[in-house]
Amino acid sequence: MNKIKVAIIGCGTIASNAHIKAYLGNPNAEIKYFCDIIAEKAEKAVADFSCGIAIEDYRIILEDPEVEAVSICTPNHVHASISIDCLRAGKNVLCEKPAARTYAEALEMQKVQHETGKVLNIGVVNRFNKGVNIIKTMIENGELGELYHVYVSFRAFRSIPGLGGAFTTKSIAGGGALIDWGVHFLDIVMYCSGDPLPRTVSGQAYSKLGKDMENYSYVNMWAGPPKYSGTYDVDDFVTAMIRTEGPTITLNGAWAQNIGVEEMYIDFLGDKSGIRLQYGADFKIYSARNGVLLETSAKYEQGDMFQNEIDSFLDCIRTGEKLPSHIDTVILTSQMIQAIYDSSEQKSEIVIG
Repeated sequence: MNKIKVAIIGCGTIASNAHIKAYLGNPNAEIKYFCDIIAEKAEKAVADFSCGIAIEDYRIILEDPEVEAVSICTPNHVHASISIDCLRAGKNVLCEKPAARTYAEALEMQKVQHETGKVLNIGVVNRFNKGVNIIKTMIENGELGELYHVYVSFRAFRSIPGLGGAFTTKSIAGGGALIDWGVHFLDIVMYCSGDPLPRTVSGQAYSKLGKDMENYSYVNMWAGPPKYSGTYDVDDFVTAMIRTEGPTITLNGAWAQNIGVEEMYIDFLGDKSGIRLQYGADFKIYSARNGVLLETSAKYEQGDMFQNEIDSFLDCIRTGEKLPSHIDTVILTSQMIQAIYDSSEQKSEIVIG
């Protein structure tokens, strides 16, 4: 069987640390192009990984019939346009999260996927995480009883990324802490809960700690350094309540807060037992049996979820299997995020469907 020829569009951190290494780790893949509008990034990828051709214009990929698969690792504002162009050119697409800046953009991506029949998966990589899948199976098997509520916390102490850059510019990113971190947490909740349809959303997003950029003191600037002449018009704190056809969901998220404790976890609350999942780590199960309260720590080999994601993407191109990360499923998370932002702006609850 011939190898699937792949193109990487956007050669930044997520491409270099995850996508590229995972493609190189799959014997059925061959990277043909590294594309970035900053030529030096594409050239560096060629040098670092000893393969591929460096290009600046992704339209070269569209015109190459050898390329079957594309990873889109660009800033959010071009996710939709590049994905749509690739689909219409007959390419199968894995687009990094979030699907797009807005729900409307995500809907257009879904529409074109339906028209073309090509693969469009979104990089909600936790759907390929072993621990997350264990929790999903436990919920499906009734081990938690009725899952009635899920609480989400993604809170950090003064950790706004790249102040004044793409992350903090709404026209590029679409939002702040919610669309950057919250998308992963909400997607885990939806996946483990069976992707229940959202019904009502009430939320509030705040832009507080970073708006006075020059006086913002921080612990780290993980997408820095700061650009004080740039833009900061996104949320650094968000809170919301979501009613679904399954459990209710509440969340508190912060890139930056004046509490010096990082809390990155999800609580799944059932009437038989509950689970606290530490994001990117292990989980604990809380239950009762024979009059005894039990706390069980789950330990397992984590594996590489990015490798699992890329392997599954390449496999589904050949088999036609519809993955859990398909746009048809992931679009529910885009809908909820949009509703949270709309609720915040309108100062009222949003009714969906």
